[in-house]
Amino acid sequence: MEFMEEKIVTEGVRVSLTIEGKEVGRARLYLIKNDLHDRPYGLFEDLFVNEEARGFGYGTKIVEKIIETAKKYNCYKLIGTSRYERKRVHALYEKFGFTDYGKEFRMDL
Repeated sequence: MEFMEEKIVTEGVRVSLTIEGKEVGRARLYLIKNDLHDRPYGLFEDLFVNEEARGFGYGTKIVEKIIETAKKYNCYKLIGTSRYERKRVHALYEKFGFTDYGKEFRMDL
């Protein structure tokens, strides 16, 4: 038995929302390609809005921009991750049509 390793280089986009020159929120979209599809999929992570800016719809605006960006890069699917306790974030994702599709398993290294 022999394993082969081939480094795969992926791209990403950092989306930030600024108001009067100050960043109030951000998210990241990673564009991941694999051999099973001719288009990449998007991995949406790190959605964050500063505490003092929450409740004004900025998270919604950032998610809208991430979806628009994933479409621009021709992603065939978009995956958003979130911890179990982040119920408000889950509700936001569901508002956009994301579905609770499965579990994510994690190992901190």
